[in-house]
Amino acid sequence: MSTAIPFELDTPTILCIAFALSFMPIAYILGVSLIPSTHTRNRILFFWHAYDALTHLVIEGSFLYECFTSYATLPPGFTQKPAFLGFKDRVYGATYGTQPSARLWQEYAKADHRWAVADETVISLELLTVFLGGPAALYICYLLYVASSNRSSARVKGSAKGKLWLVATGLATAELYGGFMTFAPEWLTGSTQLETGNAVYLWFYLFFFNTIWVWIPVWVLWEAAKEVRGAFVAAEGADEKRKAK
Repeated sequence: MSTAIPFELDTPTILCIAFALSFMPIAYILGVSLIPSTHTRNRILFFWHAYDALTHLVIEGSFLYECFTSYATLPPGFTQKPAFLGFKDRVYGATYGTQPSARLWQEYAKADHRWAVADETVISLELLTVFLGGPAALYICYLLYVASSNRSSARVKGSAKGKLWLVATGLATAELYGGFMTFAPEWLTGSTQLETGNAVYLWFYLFFFNTIWVWIPVWVLWEAAKEVRGAFVAAEGADEKRKAK
């Protein structure tokens, strides 16, 4: 569909984009500070999961906050169906908010209109993302720190590594599933809620900000598969040595 409102790079828009991107350098600094330079892959994994956690907990958490607290009362005689939270005379969502977090989602909603209101499907996915995905990503960061620390014993590192790949595999799978369930309904219905007529909204807001949650989780799953394969190969090798004795 073609856009009715052209992209405008005004001060509020710049602040919204800067805030959304600000977690990348924060995550990078944390990774450099906490993970030794000799653990390159762990640094990359830490950077990603720190950014993932901050995005889920802060940015997407603010979306839930707006959906549950910001609303407008409908005029007498008008009702909302289905009634969100049981209120037939209210409409909820970031559109009706006045806080900076509302402005952030009003900006993103220019690309995906579902985020301007309290869309039940989007909220359901975000409840899982914020309250399960965010803490899981934080836990992975902790496990990466333990597995990379010179102060950790070999046993502690091994235990942390085992937990790490189990949780990371589950989180990466959930990220891919969440992305599919967010956009598949739109693809099947002609992307009626997506702003595909403007290059900035299409390629920056929609493509860039969402596909990083596709490519990196796929890489995490690839690395996890290598770890599982390596563990089984090592186990088989040890078993063969015992039999040879």
